[in-house]
Amino acid sequence: MFNFVKIETHKFLNYYIIMVSYKELGLVNTREMFAKAIKGGYAIPAFNFNNMEQMQAIVQACVETSSPVIMQVSSGARKYANPTILRYMAQGAVEYAKELGKNIPIVLHLDHGDTFELCKDCVDMGFSSVMIDGSHLPYDENVALTKKVVEYAHKHDVTVEGELGVLAGVEDEVSAEHHTYTRPEDVEDFVKKTGVDSLAISIGTSHGANKFKPEQCTRNEQGILVPPPLRFDVLEEVSKRLPGFPIVLHGSSSVPQEFVKIVNTYGGKMPDAIGIPEEELRHAAQLSVCKINIDSDIRLAITASIREHFAEHPDHFDPRQYLKPARQAVKDMVAHKIVNVLGCDGKA
Repeated sequence: MFNFVKIETHKFLNYYIIMVSYKELGLVNTREMFAKAIKGGYAIPAFNFNNMEQMQAIVQACVETSSPVIMQVSSGARKYANPTILRYMAQGAVEYAKELGKNIPIVLHLDHGDTFELCKDCVDMGFSSVMIDGSHLPYDENVALTKKVVEYAHKHDVTVEGELGVLAGVEDEVSAEHHTYTRPEDVEDFVKKTGVDSLAISIGTSHGANKFKPEQCTRNEQGILVPPPLRFDVLEEVSKRLPGFPIVLHGSSSVPQEFVKIVNTYGGKMPDAIGIPEEELRHAAQLSVCKINIDSDIRLAITASIREHFAEHPDHFDPRQYLKPARQAVKDMVAHKIVNVLGCDGKA
């Protein structure tokens, strides 16, 4: 049964939404998915999406590789797509996967929720997982906020991701000038007090396509930036303190240089764009990291394809003409990540 919930969005206006459980949409939460990933030594992809073409590409690739998937949206993407449309897009993703021949596990996840109200709204609108990011707050305030979200979400069997440590970089509404590495000595207390189902930590990954400043890197023989290594010592210490507990890495796009080159060739300006080496992400997936977030790579794939298409076909104006190859570029990139980086192919 649907429940009508009154939501106040403006001091002069009220409107009603239909409260729905994610289970009615055919979605799953992350609990069983993460347990299998930890046992199997692989990571679940968490791909951010904003529109239909990105959703189609992700589902197509996951079905063809038989991979579970977390489809996630930021607060900004949720506003862009509209919460109601987004709910039906998620349900459509489930049905689309079945139509393609595979009933793969799909999670709809809120990425970087920053308030209890936002997380609650997402739970009420059919999300099966939410992240509450209180990492910018003093420790005790982070604990209190995260616990409040957990208590509400668990009433609806929705899983919750918390965060300790701060990632540098910019992505949508999330920005920070400097890294703050996760303190391993805090993680046991945080998990115990909050009851979170997974924990995002900071070990040197960053948000955005320019994850590191040139002065933080070295250059290889081709002049391409080589980023500093991830702090696997922090990850290993966290894993020792939380054995078998799901760990998450944000800001983990690799920023493929072939996409950066295409963007820059056809009018873009992305000097010194650099990401996380894929071999480091694969190593993290073989340890205790069971969720790896990928957003910038999807943006780059679709943008590079569109820029190249317009340069080669200046007469085209039908969106289907340039979005079809862009969708294929995203699909190919997603399939590559699943098979060669995350190791989750065949795990659906």
